[in-house]
Amino acid sequence: MADEEVKQEAESTETPETQTESQTQTEEKAEAQENSTEQTETPAEEPKELTPEEKIAELEKENADLKDQLLRRAADFDNYRKRMIKEKQETFDYANANLLADLLDSLDNFDRTVEASATATDVKTIVDGIKMVKGSLVQMLENKYGLASYAQEGDEFDPDIHEAIGRVEEEGKDKETLKQVYLKGYKLKDKVIRNAKVMVSVPKN
Repeated sequence: MADEEVKQEAESTETPETQTESQTQTEEKAEAQENSTEQTETPAEEPKELTPEEKIAELEKENADLKDQLLRRAADFDNYRKRMIKEKQETFDYANANLLADLLDSLDNFDRTVEASATATDVKTIVDGIKMVKGSLVQMLENKYGLASYAQEGDEFDPDIHEAIGRVEEEGKDKETLKQVYLKGYKLKDKVIRNAKVMVSVPKN
């Protein structure tokens, strides 16, 4: 009996504002629960199925886009091919430009030597001038371009780099050697660009 009196007293002590606030919270919870239930029960909209005409139109658009991309790629490749051909041709046309420019100095020196020989009275002076021009030319080709001559008398014969234009049997020979060099061979770095033409001494049977 005492407990009921305390409970009634506690209820009687609540203010009207507190009762209103409590009622508002209860209504909001009920509304939120109702909205959640509605959202759960609402079925998801199924994607709209296209008509045959719409499907055809969509495929035609996709086909047009792919065709446009293909044409663009073909045009880009054709431009690239033409550019590569042009660059290759220019490389071929001007590949020796640096070498030719370096040879101009030697040509100028030859011109001076020829002009000097017209009035020279000493043959040795002309010969020395020619030797000087040749020396500078050979030095430039060797140092700047890696060109080197080979083949000297007494070298061992190598059919890979020597071209024998004749053979002579000799006593006391145990291997084939170069007896005479008719035309020097030349290497560009490690590659033979001209075989030496030589006379070969071979062991006598």
